[in-house]
Amino acid sequence: MLIKNAHIISDTEYTADIQITDDKITAIGQQLAARSEETVIDATGATVVPGLIDVHVHFREPGFTAKETIKTGAQAAAHGGFTTVVAMSNLKPVPDTVATLTPVLAKNHSDAKITVRQFAPITHDLHSDQIVDMPALLAAGALGFSNDGVGVQDADTMYQAMKQAAKLKAPIVAHIEDASLMHGGVINAGPVAEKLNLPGIINQTESSQLARDLDLAEATGVHYHACHVSTRQSVALIREAKKRGVHVTAEVSPHHLLLDENNIPGDNPMFKMNPPLRSRADHLALLEGLQDGTLDMIATDHAPHTAEEKSGSFKTAAFGIVGSETAFPLLYTKLVKSKMFTLKQLIAKMSTVPAKKFGLPGGHISVGGPADLTILDLDTTYTIDPADWFSKGKNSPFIGEKVQGQALYTISRGRIAYQKGGQA
Repeated sequence: MLIKNAHIISDTEYTADIQITDDKITAIGQQLAARSEETVIDATGATVVPGLIDVHVHFREPGFTAKETIKTGAQAAAHGGFTTVVAMSNLKPVPDTVATLTPVLAKNHSDAKITVRQFAPITHDLHSDQIVDMPALLAAGALGFSNDGVGVQDADTMYQAMKQAAKLKAPIVAHIEDASLMHGGVINAGPVAEKLNLPGIINQTESSQLARDLDLAEATGVHYHACHVSTRQSVALIREAKKRGVHVTAEVSPHHLLLDENNIPGDNPMFKMNPPLRSRADHLALLEGLQDGTLDMIATDHAPHTAEEKSGSFKTAAFGIVGSETAFPLLYTKLVKSKMFTLKQLIAKMSTVPAKKFGLPGGHISVGGPADLTILDLDTTYTIDPADWFSKGKNSPFIGEKVQGQALYTISRGRIAYQKGGQA
């Protein structure tokens, strides 16, 4: 493949041609000649960036394929410009043994045109205190360990898991939630919850367990990754832990960067997510934490549900929204076009940093590097419409938003995984 006239934004910004052989970038230069029978893409007017990387998606297969499948989830990710994603383990059966993990890994490979890596759970069945056979699951192909969707409630279970993971140099990826503080909450505790007469979730549901985990991570030396950080208290705790040298990384989701509880238009379950949309002060703290590096990366927490599961009220609907197909255009439009972030900073948070922190392919455009690239149209304005999506899930509060920044091509491992106007 030869990409001509590419305006490249990676470690630096320049215009050149990119030549790909098999799954590697083999040349970057001016006026490269096309080889015989080579696919040529003219990128004039477009922007080429390292393929986007998302370390937090839910593909729902096996067990919940009415919501999503590995194929549709990967198609959605490719449509959104992602070349590598990491899927969570809240499946049925939970992939907590080599026997249950292996078929998931095989399907991730066979059904996806992008790279799909997989987290195994920290404990058997997610809800137990019995730690999985970490060495065996890593050897089978797991990237690390996460009970996402369920916080590890017992401190000693988390401590023992961290000690094992530290020895194996594997990350512990934490859904941070003290269940004893949930009290049936469905929305952020505050004036909006009171106005709508809905049970609230206090910030300390997240931050108190995070404080515990950071202390344990410091004691064990594990790579501890905080999922979907949502509160100002959590940002402060992570900032201080990093100053102490704790090996902590953290992600923030697009919806927490772009919305707060004041954007919730009544009892509309499309705005129901866990953790919930927090206060304006929390929202601003997340933006500051992303700018100063306290929050390392952006991850979508793509969480598809059926229309029935997301209908009705906050009290009855499922937590979660989709994000794979809307993340980059929303963030580009709201954060880059407003000059809050540069495009290079956004690409770092959505590609370079997650690649580095999790040892994933890509994150840079360089000769000899993987041919994981996203070609973007940054100028055309369009309306977010779920009819255009590949995901089975249509649950999003951003439907109808006008945005810029759509993928024209997503190239994963040297092959076209998505082409605008074609199939993913």
